[in-house]
Amino acid sequence: MHKTNFLKKGLLALSLLLPGALPTTTWAHGGASVDTDQCRIFVGPHLVHFTAYQPQLTGTTEYCNSIPELGSAVLVFDYEGKALRDMTVEFEITKEPEGTRVYYAPPSAHSKGTFNTTVNFTEPSKYLGHVTLINEGQKIDAHIPFTVGSAQGGPSATTYIIFGVVLLAAGYIGYLSNASFKNAVDGLLNKKA
Repeated sequence: MHKTNFLKKGLLALSLLLPGALPTTTWAHGGASVDTDQCRIFVGPHLVHFTAYQPQLTGTTEYCNSIPELGSAVLVFDYEGKALRDMTVEFEITKEPEGTRVYYAPPSAHSKGTFNTTVNFTEPSKYLGHVTLINEGQKIDAHIPFTVGSAQGGPSATTYIIFGVVLLAAGYIGYLSNASFKNAVDGLLNKKA
């Protein structure tokens, strides 16, 4: 009875702690404060918000710094505030570190305050989104870095760490709740029961 209660408490504690150990990228974009939102970039004094979608693969899931799969991605640049709507803005996506252009939209005004485009990413790599404000002969350039195809490389180091912690916790619970397993482990560690 005592071992069963301990096992239940151990599993309950593990189930409560595990979500906190998950990488924050699994929390997607939601809930980011204005100060820490890495999807926002300053173009001069103006703010632009970047969001990427892969509707054919993940529906309406929003991405910013890491687009998980190769293929088609919808890139959305939203102006925060109305000042940019009357200004000329150009958009470019380059593959890094070589700076190869994979997408370019010539300078134009976007009166609705948003710019959408679809880009087909064929190689996993680091990319840079360039947003260039062209106003009264001046160019102000800002960049947002992101990766594409990060899911192609297999599980991340964080995934392995979480898996290891879960295995360790399960082994410890088994050690405490099963006498024959405890004796076998103690025998391997040269302990006396």
